[in-house]
Amino acid sequence: MKIKAPFIKGLRAGCLLASLLFTLPSWAAGYAASFNNADIGEFINTVSAALGRTIIIDPAVKGKITVRSYDELTEEQYYQLFLGVLEVHGFAVLEQQNNILKVVRNKDSKTSALPLTSDTGNADDRLITWVLPVNNVPVRELSPILRQLNETYGAVVNFNPSNTLIMTGRAANIERLVSIVERIDQVGAKSVEVVSLQHTSPQEMARILTSVYLGKTDTLTTVVANEQGNQVILSGSAVKIDRMKKLALQLDSERAVGAGNSRVFYLRYARAKDMEPVLEGAAESYMQSAAGKKTSSKVSIEVHEQNNALVVTAPMELMNTLERLINELDIRRAQVMVEAIIAEVGEGDGINLSLQLASKDGSVIQFQDGSTVPIGEIAAAAVKARGEKGTTTTTTKSDGTVITQTTPDKDGDYSALSSALGRLSGAAFAVTSGNWAALLQAVSTSSKSNVLSTPSLMTLDNQPAFFIVGDEVPTLTGSTSGSNNDNPYQTIERRQVGVKLQVTPQVNEGDAVRLDIEQEVSKVNGRTPVDVTFSTRQVKTSVMVRSGDTVVIGGLIDDDVQESVSKIPLLGDIPYVGQLFRSTSSKKTKRNLMVFIRPTIIRDDDMLKAVSASKYSLIRAEQLVQNEKGINMMPDHDVPVLPKKMTQAEELMQNLKQEQEKKQIKPAPTTAAARGLYDPADTVFPGESNS
Repeated sequence: MKIKAPFIKGLRAGCLLASLLFTLPSWAAGYAASFNNADIGEFINTVSAALGRTIIIDPAVKGKITVRSYDELTEEQYYQLFLGVLEVHGFAVLEQQNNILKVVRNKDSKTSALPLTSDTGNADDRLITWVLPVNNVPVRELSPILRQLNETYGAVVNFNPSNTLIMTGRAANIERLVSIVERIDQVGAKSVEVVSLQHTSPQEMARILTSVYLGKTDTLTTVVANEQGNQVILSGSAVKIDRMKKLALQLDSERAVGAGNSRVFYLRYARAKDMEPVLEGAAESYMQSAAGKKTSSKVSIEVHEQNNALVVTAPMELMNTLERLINELDIRRAQVMVEAIIAEVGEGDGINLSLQLASKDGSVIQFQDGSTVPIGEIAAAAVKARGEKGTTTTTTKSDGTVITQTTPDKDGDYSALSSALGRLSGAAFAVTSGNWAALLQAVSTSSKSNVLSTPSLMTLDNQPAFFIVGDEVPTLTGSTSGSNNDNPYQTIERRQVGVKLQVTPQVNEGDAVRLDIEQEVSKVNGRTPVDVTFSTRQVKTSVMVRSGDTVVIGGLIDDDVQESVSKIPLLGDIPYVGQLFRSTSSKKTKRNLMVFIRPTIIRDDDMLKAVSASKYSLIRAEQLVQNEKGINMMPDHDVPVLPKKMTQAEELMQNLKQEQEKKQIKPAPTTAAARGLYDPADTVFPGESNS
C-alpha cells in the first residue's frame, strides 16, 4: 500500500501542531502536553527542547506514543511525565553528567552507569542503584525474596562478607524494597544477655536452657556456654531472654555454696603421675587470673598411684575446667607395630700366591703382606723344634778317680712352629736343595652370605621403643701398672653387637605415621694385635609413611676390588721368571644391603588380637614343621610346640564349663549309674554326649 504525499504532509503538520501544543512559550505559567500516536523520537526531541537538556537516543528506541495532559504542569511534573511515558513503553532514562540524558531499553539499563545512592529521596521513575547495609538478618536469605518484588530488568545482589545488599531499579520500587528490608531487619534484631554462674557448669546450664526453651523451629534464639568465664550467653528476643535468665539464676542458686569441692577422677588410659603437672599448670593459671577476685578456695591435686586416680580439690568453675581437660587427655592412644627387614647378600673371592727363599748362610727372600707366613719365622721355629742331644763327659782326677757326667736329651719347643703353621691358609710346599730352601704358598678363597633379619616391636603413639638381639663383647679400654708392676689392672667396656632397632612413632591425621628411626646391624670382624674390630651399619632418619606400606630407609651396594703385589726390585719384573721373586694377592668383595620398614597402626582390641594371632600362628606353624622332621639321633623326643589358640566359640564353651564347675553342678547319671553300677567314665555333663 502506497502512502500519498498529501497524507505525509498532513502527518508532519499534525506533529508540528502537537509539538506546539506540548510546549508552551517560556512566558507561560506551566507545561501542557497533548500528543496522539506520534513517533517516540519526535516526542523525546520535543521534551529536550522544552527542558533545555541534551538527550541521547539509543537506536533501539522506536515506537508510537499517545499522551494528553489537561492540567498545567511544573517543570518537575513535566519531567516526571516524560519518565512515566518512557517507562510505560519499556524504556528508561539514564542521567549523565553535564545535564545529559540517555534513553535506552529497560533490559539494557541495569548494566549502564546509574546514580549511586543510599539515602531516601523522592520516589520517581528514575533508575538508581542503592547500597543498603543490613545489621541483623543474613542478606543471602533476603535477596531471593527481593528479586521477586523487583522489576524483571532490575537486579538484587548480596555481598555476604559485609552483609550488604546492592539493588538496581526504578527509584520508587527500590525505595519500597528498602522499606521492606528495614522492617525485616528490625524484627530480626536480637538482645544479648550474659549470665554469670557460681556453682553450675556452663555446659550443663546451656543444655538445660536449650532443652526447655529452644525448639526445632526457633532459629532466632541461641544459648552459648563460655567455659573460660563460667558464663552463659543468651541471644534472642527480650521476653525469652528474661525467662531463660530467671531460670538460670534459680538453678544456679539451688546448689549449696562451699569453699571448694573434692572429686576423684579414675583414669582409664593415661597415667595419673604424667597428668598431674598438666593440671597443676592449668590450676596455677586460673588462680593467677582470679587473684583480684575475693575467693578463699584452695586448689589441691594429688595422685593415687595404686588406683591410677587423681584427687582434685578446687572451686566449681575450676573443677569444670579440670574435668574437661581430664576427659580430653584421658583417651586411648593408638599403638604402632613396626616391622623391619634387613636383607644382606654378600660374595667374596680371593687368591694368594707367593714364593720365598732362604739359605743357611742367612740370605732370605720373604714377604710380609699379611696374606703369607714369612719363611724366616718358619725356619726359626723349625730350629727350635729340633731339640738337643744329650752328652757324656769323663774326667780323671790326679788320684786316678774317674768322674762321668751325662746330660740328657733336650726336647724341642714346638710352640713357635705350631703358631707359625697355624697361620698358614691353603697349600704350602717346601723344597730344599743344598743350602737353599724354597717355600711356595697358594690359597684361593670364596665366600657367600645371605642374611635376613626381621625384627619387629610394638609401642604406643609418641612412645620410644628399643629392640636388640645380639651379644655383649668385652673390649679393652685402658690398663695401668703399679710402680714396680706389682698392681696391674685393666679397664674393660662391654659393647652390644647384633641387630638393634629404636623407633618413636607419631600417628598423624588419617593413616600417616611419622617414624624417628635408629637402626643398626653390627658384628665382630675379628681380632688384631691391638684389640677386637667391629663392623657396623647404622641408619638414623625420620620418615613419613602410610600405615601398612613398606618404605626403604637405607641401602648399600658395595663392590670392592683389592690387588697387592710384593716383589724384589728388578727381579720381580722379569717376565715369567719374575714370579719366583714376588707375592701376589687379589681379592674381590660384593655386598648388597637393604633396610625396609613397615608400620601398622593398631587402633582397637580387635586389630591387636588379629595381629597377635597372626604372629602366634606363624611361630606355631614353624614348630609343627620342625616337630614332623624330628630331632636327629633322638627320635623319641619331641620338639616343644606352642599350644593351639582357642577360637571365640571354644573360649565361650570353656567359660561356661568353668562356671558350671564353680556352681558345683552334679553330673547326670547314665543308665549304668541308675542301675547302681556307677562308672566315672560314663559321666555325662549337661550339653555333652557320652560318645
